[in-house]
Amino acid sequence: MKRKSLKTVLKLWVLAVLLVACNHSESSENFALESVEVKADFEAVETDDSTTETPKLELKHLKIIKSANVRYKVEDVKIATERVKRISEAYNSYVSDLRFENNLYKKENRFTLKVPSKDFNVIMDSISSVAEFIEYENITTKDVTSEFIDVEARLKTRLEVKERYESILRTKAKSVEDLLGVEEKLQRIQEEIESSQGQLKYLTNKVAFSTIQIDLYETVEYKEEPEHYKKTFLSEIKDGFISGWDVLKLFFIGLVYIWPFVIIGIVVFILIRKRLKK
Repeated sequence: MKRKSLKTVLKLWVLAVLLVACNHSESSENFALESVEVKADFEAVETDDSTTETPKLELKHLKIIKSANVRYKVEDVKIATERVKRISEAYNSYVSDLRFENNLYKKENRFTLKVPSKDFNVIMDSISSVAEFIEYENITTKDVTSEFIDVEARLKTRLEVKERYESILRTKAKSVEDLLGVEEKLQRIQEEIESSQGQLKYLTNKVAFSTIQIDLYETVEYKEEPEHYKKTFLSEIKDGFISGWDVLKLFFIGLVYIWPFVIIGIVVFILIRKRLKK
């Protein structure tokens, strides 16, 4: 009985120790949670700017083709066109084509400017000053840098191949067959080189000069088209002179066409006249 009571006391003591330990750990955890303060202080976070900075592209090495399409309503088409021409001449630009249209509703002038790419933005700002109303302005760009680099690389490779074939032609080609074979390959390489050079020149010109398509128009007061046009007295006299001159030209041209018959008639007339005299 004493042993059982001793064991029971020991168990109760151990259980009491465990309860005390659990209560202590819970109180310490609660204390720790209550002492923590959450602060939304973003300045405390240090970042390394050198690792997150994005490398900047060097625009001067890019090959970009610029073009624009604009349509402006102006007060006077001819005056606005002259102003645009003066602006373009100031920046070494030129008009590549021009088309004028005049109808019962409006006057319209459509032309294309070829401008240096470096002055593209300045010219666009300048020509917009002639507009009474801007209907639209569309600007497009095309990056041909990769195409430009690819053509340059292929051209460089073909030039190197050409040099090797020329070296073979000078030193190693001895027979006629070898000479003809190397010359044929050289001719083919030369054609490819000229093709690459032409493509490179085309891209260079497209990059150097931008295209601006300009439409200038003015509205006019609508007038009904007359059913019949009556000519004035002076116009009829002028038409009479022109018609008389045309008839005279036709007469002389007709004589040129029938000159053999004229000569034969003259000869027959002379012979008949001589016989009659006899």
